[in-house]
Amino acid sequence: MRQKQQIQPKLCGPWPDHPFSQELAVMAAILDAHPVIAELAWQDLVQARRHDTGAPGMEAMAVVKAAVLHKLMGLSYERLAFHLFDSVSCRLFLGFGPFDTGPSASALQDNVSRLSVRTWEAINRVLVKWAQKEGIEAGRKMRFDSTPVEADIHHPTDSSLLNDLIRAICRDIHKAGLPKSLRCRDRRRVTRKLALNIINAKNAKQRKLLYRKLLHHCQDLYQEVLDIVMRLEGRWGELREGLTHWLELMQKVIEQARQRVLLGRELPAKEKIVSVFETHVDILAKQHRDTVFGHKICLAGGASCLITDCTIEQGNPPDSLLAPKMIVRHEGIYGKVPRQAAWDGGFASQTNLKAIKAYGVQDVAFHKRRGLRVSDMVKSSWVFRQLRNFRAGIEGCISALKRVFGLDRCNWRGQEHFHAYVWTSIIAYNLVVLARHCIDKKLL
Repeated sequence: MRQKQQIQPKLCGPWPDHPFSQELAVMAAILDAHPVIAELAWQDLVQARRHDTGAPGMEAMAVVKAAVLHKLMGLSYERLAFHLFDSVSCRLFLGFGPFDTGPSASALQDNVSRLSVRTWEAINRVLVKWAQKEGIEAGRKMRFDSTPVEADIHHPTDSSLLNDLIRAICRDIHKAGLPKSLRCRDRRRVTRKLALNIINAKNAKQRKLLYRKLLHHCQDLYQEVLDIVMRLEGRWGELREGLTHWLELMQKVIEQARQRVLLGRELPAKEKIVSVFETHVDILAKQHRDTVFGHKICLAGGASCLITDCTIEQGNPPDSLLAPKMIVRHEGIYGKVPRQAAWDGGFASQTNLKAIKAYGVQDVAFHKRRGLRVSDMVKSSWVFRQLRNFRAGIEGCISALKRVFGLDRCNWRGQEHFHAYVWTSIIAYNLVVLARHCIDKKLL
């Protein structure tokens, strides 16, 4: 039977006398003080699965702590499994006794991946509420900014997308072990060579000629596989669904390559496919910066450096459309709007200023005024300078999230896991911030 939390502490030695171990001890105490976190995780772990028979499995709170440790130490699941076997501090953090066998890498990955986005967001709100109660973060002075998070995909080109599709289709058919009458020609080798020649083409004319050959192979394979799908029956249902998915994508990528390469037409960013494996990825382009393939997130931070809220946007909406939504979400967390709010220059607009003021925010400062008067935003020029300098602090929080907690690039697959990855990084970061505040104030 899977447990939510340890009923009785196990016999363990003392925490090592090291700053990192002491931080882990405080983080564990914060999590253990909130049984609702274990309840939220337990609901995800037992969903659609029997939990009253078989091996006990990892406790719900231990799964949450494993995910935090995974981000905090920047380890793969294989390395994390080793540290849980070898490190005293890591074992104490998860609540393992000296004679407990640590979970394997596959068990860690399976359990952590089953925690949903809603659960991680709810856990963060529990921590934010606790920080408010302890006087760490009152939520009265807030700063907001947006940043991109990359997806784990290679730089997209039309030739690489077509090559990926052919590779996936031929691989699935080969692994399925279909009879000879339901097989197609394996085009992986020829299309791989064509994709490589396209990259090294000397001029546009040669590149177009190579693209025509690649598209010809793709269209032939499309017709062959479509005929196979129409004849698949019975136990091949799962294969049929998978091939249908690849064929739908292939049809779109073929048309995309034809429009862009052969006809020279520009396509809107929202209509482009940049990955056949991570189809949810957005194109995030900014002037004078490299294009990022992933998702834009908008963060809310307080004076304590705690990240109180986060939204993961669809598409590439301008920052000017995100400000009122963040104020509404802040009110939902704290029950009141902040007294002062500082924003990046991209959020600056007369419409945003009026909307934020209408919610009851007294002082609003944008990093760039963009035609707005200081007297309309804040009480005085001194307050404006103070808020503008205060806003710069969230840049350091974002830098720490990306450098230390892996928020620069998500290596989890799928849209739901992408969102969970972002929230896991934020919660690991917030726990470190809370632990350091607790150590300074001697709260725990």
